[in-house]
Amino acid sequence: MRHLVVGRRLSRTASHRTAMLRNLAQSLIEHGQVKTTLPKAKELVRFVEPLITLAKKNTLAARRLVIARLRDRLMANPKNLDELLDDSVVQKLFKDVAPKFANRSGGYTRIVKTAKWRVGDAGDIAVVQLVDIVPTRQQLAQAAKEG
Repeated sequence: MRHLVVGRRLSRTASHRTAMLRNLAQSLIEHGQVKTTLPKAKELVRFVEPLITLAKKNTLAARRLVIARLRDRLMANPKNLDELLDDSVVQKLFKDVAPKFANRSGGYTRIVKTAKWRVGDAGDIAVVQLVDIVPTRQQLAQAAKEG
């Protein structure tokens, strides 16, 4: 029986699972969206949303908790991938991402199922996005009409 057992195992050990979720969360914060399988996407949302809620508090204790749960890494320069930026993922979370969600009380992420499957095992592919950070199709179409 699985009473009081929460979360998916994802065919990984506990340490591998936490490392994978940390890496996915860091990539999501850094890029705004991540493409992964559907079960991983659902677990990623459960991992990232409390971090964003903590980052909205913007206190030293909240920053330390986020660093403890997420670990921290420097972000790569999008123009030159061999070069690192001065900002880290946690700094971007507190400076850029959390202020955009100041008026939102939850639901910071969106899971979009794609019509594609992974080649090796036909796993469902989904895109996890941060709401209001990655533009939607309607916003892109409206921007194309205006400009």
